[in-house]
Amino acid sequence: MDMYTPSAVLNEQHIIRESISMPNSPQNKNIGATLDKLFRYTTMFFAFLVFILLFGIIITLLVGSLPALKMFGASFFTSTAWNPVTIDFGGVVPIYGTFITALIAMLIGIPVSFGIAIFITELSPNWLKRPIGVAIELLAGIPSIIYGMWGLFVFAPLFADHVQPWMNDNLGALPLIGTLFQGPPMGIGMFTAGFILAIMVIPYTASVMRDVFEIVPSMLKESAYGLGSTTWEVIWNVVLPYTKTGVVGGIMLGLGRALGETMAVTFVIGNAHELSASLMMPGNTISSALANEFTEAVGDVYTSSLITLGLTLFVITFIVLSLAKLLLIRLSLREGKQS
Repeated sequence: MDMYTPSAVLNEQHIIRESISMPNSPQNKNIGATLDKLFRYTTMFFAFLVFILLFGIIITLLVGSLPALKMFGASFFTSTAWNPVTIDFGGVVPIYGTFITALIAMLIGIPVSFGIAIFITELSPNWLKRPIGVAIELLAGIPSIIYGMWGLFVFAPLFADHVQPWMNDNLGALPLIGTLFQGPPMGIGMFTAGFILAIMVIPYTASVMRDVFEIVPSMLKESAYGLGSTTWEVIWNVVLPYTKTGVVGGIMLGLGRALGETMAVTFVIGNAHELSASLMMPGNTISSALANEFTEAVGDVYTSSLITLGLTLFVITFIVLSLAKLLLIRLSLREGKQS
């Protein structure tokens, strides 16, 4: 009962007033300002750390590639030679292989990813959406070396026994593009590497597309259906225009993954420094060449040639991402003008 005496109540009110007025004291204000400034400078350092790391990587690659660039000059990017014995190196074969495998991956992966995302968001029953979404996330989490082993031990024999003979017989005789599908049924090669890359980029691209499709307001789609539009018309005229920026971002994410993938491609591409018009023949990419030969490189020129390939891959990726960013900016500006 003593706690309810007038003196106790007055004492409690005094304590409450002191606790409320404490943050307003000059000392606490100084401490708060100091902590706020420390927090601002810490986060600023973390932000600029990205630029520091980026410039550090660029400088390291430039310095490491100087011996090869001084010895071969621009001919490094026009020569198909790769002979460590005679110290004659050129980057055409791995650069060509990088572009071709990435192109195959995107030609296969974009339509499949688009179909998966549309089915999940627009056509799938509710009980099936979560299992498919979980399966996509699991595919994205599988290590690349597992994809490479599966491609080498499962897909390559299947491709050699069934797919490649069929492509030789039915597509190899076509005019203009027939050369792309001719070759001995070895199972490994450029097309196999591109196909494995397509399976690897599908989870990333499909996940981004699904997320952006889900943010489309239901009112827009219901209004289109109310006007008599079909499902395809709603997707093409409502969903895609509303989410085109996110869709392009997802495609660029998959392309970046395809350009830089290493271990899975190393398993199935054949790792041969040979330039061939046939997609069935073995080839090489920048990443697979680095993975196979960097530990065995002897001499400054050999090592520098591999580092030059790494610098080339860095520049290619930077250009691709920069073009994607410019495209997204243009799309955003067009949306602003329309509104």
